Amino acid sequence: MISKEMVKALRERTGAGVLDCKRALEETGGDLEEATRLLRQRGLAIAAKKASRLAQEGLVEAYIHARGRLGALVEINCETDFVARTEEFQRLAHDLAMQVVASNPRYLRPEDVPPEVIEEKKRLFLSELEEENKPEHLWERIVEGKLERYYDQVCLLRQPFIKDEGLTVEEVITEGIAKLGENIVVRRFVRYELGERS
Repeated sequence: MISKEMVKALRERTGAGVLDCKRALEETGGDLEEATRLLRQRGLAIAAKKASRLAQEGLVEAYIHARGRLGALVEINCETDFVARTEEFQRLAHDLAMQVVASNPRYLRPEDVPPEVIEEKKRLFLSELEEENKPEHLWERIVEGKLERYYDQVCLLRQPFIKDEGLTVEEVITEGIAKLGENIVVRRFVRYELGERS
């Protein structure tokens, strides 16, 4: 028997609708963890369907921290002005601006990292491997792994989400797409720190 408390707990965790939560709990025999995973997978499917839709509405969110010493602006787009005005969308935009201030990403996604930066990182990683006397036949795989970890640090969409490090920023946006029913895109961001040179 699925209780109201179980549905409420899953809903608080995922933000999914009551009926979706109830169905997920029924399908997983009341297992909260499994139901959470199931709803996230369904959210990915929904997001994939909506990814090609045009997102030109939205807002620019600002977040200022440390008594005006740090700040960020994030442009986040959705499909309609109606969704842009919802509390859920505005909270997502605010969280993303906080993420930019806290985690200081340099790029939006790995494709945005300039080729010269990638080549410089590869050279650095290779020289480290030489110094550590790692077997040469493993270098390529090790360098790729190090590059992936670098992307996780410097690319906003790949970073662990500051409010739940079990999720990436991209996964949080995907959950937003599933909840709001529209494509959501982070268009650009900028972070400012007092006294920082550009």
